[in-house]
Amino acid sequence: MTARHRVVIVGGGFGGLAAAKALRRAPVDVTVVDRQAHHLFQPLLYQVATGVLSQGNVAPPLRDILRHQQNVQVELAEVGSVDLERRTIACTVLDRTWEVGYDSLIVAAGSAQSYFGRDKFAVYAPGMKTIDDALEVRGRIFGAFELAELEEDVRRRAGWLTFVVIGAGPTGVEMAGQIAELSRHSLRSNFRKIDTATARIVLIDAAPRILTSFDEQLARRAATKLEQMGVEIRTGTRVTGMDDTSVELRSDWRVERLAARTKIWSAGVQASPLGSILAAQSGVEPTRSGQVPVNADCTLPGHPEVFVVGDLMAFDRLPGLAEVAMQSGRHASAEIRRRLEGGAQPRPFHYRDLGSLAAISRYYAIGERRGARVWGFAGWLFWLVVHVTFLTDFKNRVSALFYWTISFFGRSRPERTITAQQIFARRALSASGRGGERL
Repeated sequence: MTARHRVVIVGGGFGGLAAAKALRRAPVDVTVVDRQAHHLFQPLLYQVATGVLSQGNVAPPLRDILRHQQNVQVELAEVGSVDLERRTIACTVLDRTWEVGYDSLIVAAGSAQSYFGRDKFAVYAPGMKTIDDALEVRGRIFGAFELAELEEDVRRRAGWLTFVVIGAGPTGVEMAGQIAELSRHSLRSNFRKIDTATARIVLIDAAPRILTSFDEQLARRAATKLEQMGVEIRTGTRVTGMDDTSVELRSDWRVERLAARTKIWSAGVQASPLGSILAAQSGVEPTRSGQVPVNADCTLPGHPEVFVVGDLMAFDRLPGLAEVAMQSGRHASAEIRRRLEGGAQPRPFHYRDLGSLAAISRYYAIGERRGARVWGFAGWLFWLVVHVTFLTDFKNRVSALFYWTISFFGRSRPERTITAQQIFARRALSASGRGGERL
């Protein structure tokens, strides 16, 4: 009896999950290896951080999503290395290490936050790439208001009520807008000593304008809306230092030390370390951000059995968007199926651009697709429909709509529970020497 074709998928994000689903009826055995064993809908992570959604709304378990797909097995593990010659990957969880063999490999390991060589900033300014990050940021944001309420010194209170968001891409803009909504509306009647509406929200980017990936006119509309909400926009400004209580800003004309207790980093991404491993073994040069150059069919040069998809692949200057990951993941699975059916000629990957969206505040979003632009309430409705459609399953769509109804129509924030563990776990892990460990 001939053994079935073994497909290993590294990563359960948009690319990995799309690839696994596309192999549902294929005559293959699929193993999905993910270090968290959940699928993260990352575009809504900022809403977990600001109390709109719970982590369960945006991170359903992979086992539950794939429960009806009998040819898929999910394994919780960190993939530490890949042996292209032996066609194996090395998996680790806690003190266990084992190997998994493959006939075809789809690497959809994604990316992590990049601090551009200043990794110590992570202690003071958590990123927005994981559930751990979002829960820590939520603890810091709501904790800052709590501690400002207790602070008698006016200057120190101002530090607690200053929020700095570094990076003015879609995530940074959405985060700044949500903090402004929180302080100006959701929390105003919750405190007795402080006026939350006096909170200072500063959005910083080294680029000359916000939302550089969007049309300039749309970006100007977004900037105007943010400023109307009370957000200070500092473009052409770099972060050159920070500590617990402040952040150092440098522009062409001055250096400034800004007192701010809460800093959030959304300025850059770095590809998974697996990228450098694959590049070294295949003899290709990774990009500065660690992406791996691939062939037109998303395969690794010299290794047609290995597909690199999503944020990890460098192909045709495609952006690190969820839709790029999903389409490239489905393409990889389609190529595997064609080969099994006898197709010998590889087919190139063609990306279909479905556009970009960013929600600035409740009832206001911007979007564009192939020259068509939308903004304001119409943009927000479009944003709502797209995100409901792309949420992973029916349960998540229903629960997200319920939470959005509470937050957008009633201005309340249903997810405001914070714990000391969420806020300080990063420092405890760093102090124990395990700051870089993840399952």
